[in-house]
Amino acid sequence: MAERVLIEPVLVVASHNPGKVREIGALLAPFAVPVRSAAELGLPEPEEPGVTFVANAVIKARAAASAAALPALADDSGLVVPALQGRPGVHSARWAGPGRDFTVAMARVQDELGPRDRSAYFVAALALAWPDGHVAVFEGRIDGTLVWPPRGTQGFGYDPMFLPQGGAETFGEMAPEAKHAISHRARAFARLVTACLDGRQHR
Repeated sequence: MAERVLIEPVLVVASHNPGKVREIGALLAPFAVPVRSAAELGLPEPEEPGVTFVANAVIKARAAASAAALPALADDSGLVVPALQGRPGVHSARWAGPGRDFTVAMARVQDELGPRDRSAYFVAALALAWPDGHVAVFEGRIDGTLVWPPRGTQGFGYDPMFLPQGGAETFGEMAPEAKHAISHRARAFARLVTACLDGRQHR
């Protein structure tokens, strides 16, 4: 999984999650990289049997790169709660059920956590895959605390209940640009930029 500079004119964002596609598109915007989402291209969603964020990100990126014959960037991310033995972790989206209702998922975290330690962290693994099978992987993490009730309507997923360390606003209350400056995804993306986007034209 060595580094390779992205020179192709189009990048597929291997996700059917509109919030995730929006965030990744915003992070890529300064680098003049046109993006197409997997949903936009009608690509199927692969099964994610991996037990780590990296494994699932690689599965999604390779599947999209192969199907689209273009480089593909996949994100696998989630909320890790040490007091819940790391859950929901790689199953963060599944806790939201088939309808992806994160109101339900957040309530489940709250119910299972009870009075225990409320520290938590978000992890993001980004996998950039090419059609020839080459993959580069980058990880990011941000620590924080879980609040209840959830606050704010920005972001997506568990954002309204996650208060980043040292912050006064949850990810759900922050303006998108403020979240993009500090998030787990932004930290992973900064590593990707250094390795694979160095030298691309900035807008």
